Amino acid sequence: MLESYFPVLLFMLLALLVGVLPVALGRILAPHRPDAEKLSAYECGFPPFADARLKFNVRYYLIAILFILFDLEIAFLFPWGAVYRDAAAAPSVAAFAAAEAGIFVLILLLGDAYAWARGALDWE
Repeated sequence: MLESYFPVLLFMLLALLVGVLPVALGRILAPHRPDAEKLSAYECGFPPFADARLKFNVRYYLIAILFILFDLEIAFLFPWGAVYRDAAAAPSVAAFAAAEAGIFVLILLLGDAYAWARGALDWE
């Protein structure tokens, strides 16, 4: 029974070796001579002129979350579109699949309208 897991163990050891060995070899063999210029912060070729830990407006995060949310929901429509061609062969299944996609898009539009009404998309 346990001999059937040997290839899995071997694969995990090989993956660990491939992941850790180059990093360990680089750490051991590479020269390590830090100086003030190498240890300084790099900001587009200029010396840093402010602290890197600035507070961002929460709207940036809100727009990013809304983008990810709607992007993922649109990504769910691609498999539906790929399967719909096969589902369209039977009229009853095609109507059901189209209704399901319509409900999904309606939920997307309601979420978008809610975010818009709450002012999440306004950028003063």
